[in-house]
Amino acid sequence: MTPSSNSARLLLSACVLALGVGCDYNSSSSGPANPGGALSTNGGAQAVGGAGQAGTPNGAGGTLGGAGAAGSSPGGGGGGLSAGAGPSAGAGGSGSGIRGISPLDAVKEMKLGWNLGNTLDATPGGETGWGNPLTSKAMIDAVKAAGVNTVRLPVTWKDHLGPAPDYVIDATWLSRVEEVANYVLSDGMYAIINTHHDEWVSLMPDADQAQITTQLSKLWTQIATRFRTYDDHLVFETLNEPRTTDATQWTGGTPAARAILNGYNAAAVKAIRDTGGNNALRFVMIPTHGANAATECINDLVVPNDDPRIILSLHTYYPWAFSGDSAGTAAFGSNADLAAMNSELDRIVSLTIAKGRAAIIGEWGSLDKGNTAARVVHAQAYAGAVRKHGLVPIWWDNNVTGADAGFGLLKRSTLSWYFPEIKDALAAGANSVP
Repeated sequence: MTPSSNSARLLLSACVLALGVGCDYNSSSSGPANPGGALSTNGGAQAVGGAGQAGTPNGAGGTLGGAGAAGSSPGGGGGGLSAGAGPSAGAGGSGSGIRGISPLDAVKEMKLGWNLGNTLDATPGGETGWGNPLTSKAMIDAVKAAGVNTVRLPVTWKDHLGPAPDYVIDATWLSRVEEVANYVLSDGMYAIINTHHDEWVSLMPDADQAQITTQLSKLWTQIATRFRTYDDHLVFETLNEPRTTDATQWTGGTPAARAILNGYNAAAVKAIRDTGGNNALRFVMIPTHGANAATECINDLVVPNDDPRIILSLHTYYPWAFSGDSAGTAAFGSNADLAAMNSELDRIVSLTIAKGRAAIIGEWGSLDKGNTAARVVHAQAYAGAVRKHGLVPIWWDNNVTGADAGFGLLKRSTLSWYFPEIKDALAAGANSVP
């Protein structure tokens, strides 16, 4: 999504997912006027659990809820939700720097997360293109001091790629991404690197899936090669909110679109694993359609080769009316609110962790509607409940305030906090679970 002006960058990118959840606020475009078309939080989302979709560009496998289907592909077959056989080791696979902990244990270690939003993902203009300052080590130190143990680094690559057939990443850009990742890792935190606004990865049926698969594979081969020797605190995330571009984009997509996504995820994971070294066993996150936590989106997601080092990537701006809808309620904290929150997390866990598959809430937060007290209650309650359910909460911070798109907590220009009460509430909630 390309902003046409500085003011446009501050618009709400209103993305409505099932469960009343949304996508990251990219501060670059407007989305649906209301979440009325979203999948239902309960009965509206069908529990598919059926056969996997055949014919994806990288082969098909079993869905999280059902049996595998045949496919044609470099990506190979997939598996069900339960972690099974190990991943392909790739060339020269090495265990150096890769501990023997499971994805579930790693997620527990991640504890509390923060997104460096609207920065390395800004397009056009790169790191400062949407008005944020260059990232400094002092910024990351401030985040660490706030009790955070995981930093997600959204990165957009499309403006930094050479032409076909090699799609070579600009060396300066790749080195800058590595530099910022090292700020995080040197503080002993987890760093997550993804492909963010690379929306050339289309899930529409008329997309050139073969070309997209080739480009995505070459992109991830280069990224993974650069980070091949890094230990398991460096995590990859194949895509951010991959989706259709029609009326289904924020309502879970279509079965065909979700099948196409399975192929792209398989291609990215294969490219990463094939670089060998520590990437043979590195934790890799894969998203559902739109990072949507709807039952059908999770059930239709194929884990490539039933790779036990794969972690599911979900975004939950929950509840949407409070968290993501600028015209919605500014209140949160009743007994009914808390009960519904825990029920929703129970549902997500029943589809993921209960089946042996780790998951991460890669984005969530609450809009600044001048309701700081309610946001404090929400931040502490949701962070604590997410951790209690075995997930990790990673707050979306775009350094913006106000009801239109304001998820900002850290004022990066001064290294102070817009809402220190929310910052402290996040830590209190996360720390409430050992």
